[in-house]
Amino acid sequence: MNTTIQESTDLDILRELLAPAGREIVDVGCGGGQLVRALAAEGARVTGVEINDGQLEAARAAEPVPGASYAVGRAEALPLADASTDAVVFMRSLHHVAPDQHPAALAEAHRVLRPDGRLYVAEPLAEGDLYALTRMVENEDGERAAAQATIAAAGDSGFAPVASRRYDVVLDFPDVDAFRRMTVSVDPARAAVYASRAGEIAERFTELGEPGPGGGRRLRLPMKADVLAPTVP
Repeated sequence: MNTTIQESTDLDILRELLAPAGREIVDVGCGGGQLVRALAAEGARVTGVEINDGQLEAARAAEPVPGASYAVGRAEALPLADASTDAVVFMRSLHHVAPDQHPAALAEAHRVLRPDGRLYVAEPLAEGDLYALTRMVENEDGERAAAQATIAAAGDSGFAPVASRRYDVVLDFPDVDAFRRMTVSVDPARAAVYASRAGEIAERFTELGEPGPGGGRRLRLPMKADVLAPTVP
């Protein structure tokens, strides 16, 4: 049986499942802070967390938005007090946490959430056009599978499932260099691997997805978002 997967954006699905306006939220692994600023602009009070000041440099350099702030910390050691936030968000970041640290990361989320709070985890799946290309630079099969296994076993960390949604993010790349810039921005260490396979990647780029505006390619990123509620210890 064919199942149609909804096309959407990460922000639209988060709005639908979490209703962030007016909430206190921590964005774990916030990167450049785009989600922090987007949620703050909608009336949330958001703390973006990254592992060091260097990782927060771009976020802090961006135009300030009222309600947005940043702090150094790790998923397994959040810089927040007990029961101090309404939502903990992992937006495409749980698979970047070492799998053996997943239980500690969920324990920290449980610690900082208020009793009626929510854990929101949106993870890319190891499938689709975009991943076929990304996999040529870095194979994340194990990491992405581990993230899904952690979500499935979240009951062991004191969470109960509330909602789950599959959706596709559709990304337009005007050329293969746009893909290179996005891929390397996630992890600069990828640059050397990309350079060694640039020709292969350029050829594969023309074969994947579908034609995009202006002669580029339109690639799909399959995602799964899960909302979980903390249970009584």
